[in-house]
Order: sequence, then C-alpha cells, then structure tokens
Amino acid sequence: MIDLIEILILVIIGLFAGLTGGMLGVGGSIVMIPAMTELLGPDQHLYQSAAMMVNFFVVIPAVYQHHRAKVIERSTVLRIIPLAIMTVLLGVGISELSLFAGTGEAYLRGAFGLFLFFAGGFDLYRLTHGRDARADLPGCKKSPPVVIGWGRSAAIAAPVGLIAGLLGIGGGLLAVPLQRRFLGIPIRTAIANSATIIIATSLVGAAVKNYAYVTEHANSTKPFMLAAVLIPTSILGSLLGSRLTHRLPVKVIKMAFCALLILAAVRLSFGAVASLMATS
Repeated sequence: MIDLIEILILVIIGLFAGLTGGMLGVGGSIVMIPAMTELLGPDQHLYQSAAMMVNFFVVIPAVYQHHRAKVIERSTVLRIIPLAIMTVLLGVGISELSLFAGTGEAYLRGAFGLFLFFAGGFDLYRLTHGRDARADLPGCKKSPPVVIGWGRSAAIAAPVGLIAGLLGIGGGLLAVPLQRRFLGIPIRTAIANSATIIIATSLVGAAVKNYAYVTEHANSTKPFMLAAVLIPTSILGSLLGSRLTHRLPVKVIKMAFCALLILAAVRLSFGAVASLMATS
C-alpha cells in the first residue's frame, strides 16, 4: 500500500513531470524516476515500469496541443514509429537481463544517471554556444515538410527506441536533437514529433516491461498503484506544459531543464556507486 505522505510526493512528482514533459516533448520519466529514487528510495525496475505507463498519458494531451498548433509532421512520425517500436522491445529485453536483476539494478540506475548527465551536458553546451538558436518563434513561417528516407529514420529511431526501452524513458531527449541533427527541422516541430512518437513507444514498452515485472514479482500491483497516483497530475501538467511550449522562450525552458538533468544525474550516479560498493 502507499501511505498519505507517499501519495502527496507522487502527486507533486506527477505534476512536475507532466509540466516538463509537455513543454519539451519528453515522456516525463527523466523527472519521475530520479525523483522517486531520491524521495522514496531506490527500486529502478519498479519505477521504470510505472513511469513507462505514465509516459503514455503525459504525451497524449501534449500531442493534442501540438496538433491544434499544426506543428506535427505526420510523414516523419509515421516513418520513425515502426523502427522505434522494434528497438524499444530490444531495449526492454536488455533491461531484463540477469546483470540488472536484484542488486544489479544499481547498474541500471547508474546507466540512467550517466545518460542524464550526457543529455543535460550536451544540450547545455549547445545552448551556451549558440548551437540551438534555430528555435522557431510563434508566428514564424513554417518549414516545408521533410522527406525522410529509411536511413535517416533508422538513425533517429534506433537510439530513441533502445534507450527508451532500456531506461524506461520516453525517448524525447534523443528524438528532439536527432531530428534537429538529421532533418534540420525547427525545435517546436521536433518536440511535437517526439511527443507523437512516444505515444507508440511508451505503450508498447510499458506493456512488455510491466508484464516482466509482474511475472518476476509474484503478480505485484506496485507499478499500477504508483502510476494511478502519478497519472492525473501528470496529465494536468502536460496540458499546461504543452501550451507553454508555444508561448515561452524555448532557450529559457531548456536552460533550466538542463540544470535539473545534471543535478539528477549526479545524485543517481553517486547513489548507484554507493549501492554497488556496499554490496561488494
């Protein structure tokens, strides 16, 4: 069971995860998993199972807002999704290897921390060195549709799906910069596309990850209980965040978010190292 204090913590985590997820086209796991680890104690597989379910609900209202703003490139999304689904299944399979079982979950937690550190540091470098200055402003002329081949589709979908399945995230932290790199599309369009892709990858990934968790933990309902508390406020936050995407300066949003990622990365990585040293 979840006590009242834990419910309040999860409500706040869900709201903040939805807000950042809606603004930046990510599922919200990059906020939820570190926050739950910090405030509720380490249990990487449990948190990934719950967060992957919540990701689905976070991006639905965001995609609705992006659809209303007419910034989703359907042809790009439809080309990336099938490959991303295949690789998210591979990523979940890798996360369930015996290496990451029991005390080995610390390796998975450490990998998550390193990923956050890389993602936050890379984005911060781009922002401070003027490499991300092509953010399209409200009212600007829209870019022409991008014709994307299977090669560039794979270059985006493979890392997005693999990391999403392995670490239980939506994949937007990779999907947005990779679309910028290989397709050269405006950042708001990349965010909208990313959120749309996550609908598919999070649904498939959550189904497989939770099946594995329930099977390995005597039909435990813990992931579903956590998700049930996180989902309502994450939806509320996502609705607000996705609207703010089209109103607030993207650079300001991303600077604050990068700082948060790096802080979470440090905490997760040091925690994982401490756990491994304690069991060695």
